[in-house]
Amino acid sequence: MSLEDALERYLKEKKQNASDSTLYNHSSQLRQFIKWAKGEGIEKVGEVDQWDVADFRVARQQDLKQVTLYNQMSMLRVFIKWCESRGLLEGISENIIMPDVNDDSSDEMLPRERGEKLLNELQKYDYASLQHVCFALMWTTGMRVGATLSLDLKDYHSDEKYIELHHRPDTDTPLKNGPASERHINLHEWVCTTIDDYIAARRVQGTDDYGRRPLFTTKHGRVHQNTLRKRIRSLTRPCELTNDCPYDDRDIATCEATEYSKAAQCPGSVSPHPLRRSAITNYLNEGHPKRLVSDRMDVSVEVLENHYDARSKDEKRELRREMFDM
Repeated sequence: MSLEDALERYLKEKKQNASDSTLYNHSSQLRQFIKWAKGEGIEKVGEVDQWDVADFRVARQQDLKQVTLYNQMSMLRVFIKWCESRGLLEGISENIIMPDVNDDSSDEMLPRERGEKLLNELQKYDYASLQHVCFALMWTTGMRVGATLSLDLKDYHSDEKYIELHHRPDTDTPLKNGPASERHINLHEWVCTTIDDYIAARRVQGTDDYGRRPLFTTKHGRVHQNTLRKRIRSLTRPCELTNDCPYDDRDIATCEATEYSKAAQCPGSVSPHPLRRSAITNYLNEGHPKRLVSDRMDVSVEVLENHYDARSKDEKRELRREMFDM
């Protein structure tokens, strides 16, 4: 069996009990391995051995942070275990040596100053646009991309200033942790004002494939997760709204990262996940209890402490000084 056919079968089986975001992650990460394997002349599953897996790890560690490499190798190990369970491979998964992340997590964030500056620029140059509202929501609530795009018009309550999240896997908007991710999230008044103006003037009227009325739409229906990821990547480039690039003296019009599809080439752009990490860190820096932040952001206190709390020791110390009035 070819590697591509095996991957398609694997994803088809996994779809039965996995969210869209999980499937997307597995698909994108495993296709990196398939692309590498083809470059090495490996087309069939049965041609893969433990040395190939080790070589892939070495090749990828040149470009990835340790925690990202660990996640990619973890997904590859799960896939290989699946191949072994189907009789396509034997005795490889148990010999895979995983990267040592030393309990560390990725430290990629969008600094608070840049996030607030970007909100001001959106307010001035692109007010109440789709990307303005999505960025404002994600920056202030820490919501995942899938949760953000799962919202329907009826899930937003302008007068009470909150949104409600629902796990709806039957209509293609599952939440990361299933029904456990369902919750109500309070919103700042200025965020609600921006959403209200977006709905009134800039939202594209329409429904999705299931007749639901999404909050975030294009002429094709509900906004796709890949679309929002690319927009956030492009939006967080320093030059996007100001035409001022701190990394290159070239005219911005000639920048290779101009298109959404190439925004990841810019050293100043970030993916949506760092927005979530930034939101969590910002709330912690403001002195909010971890349990309340945990409930708002749909993340356990343990995971929050190990993977999302990006505060330095000095920041934590200064916050304690302020809270204890010392």
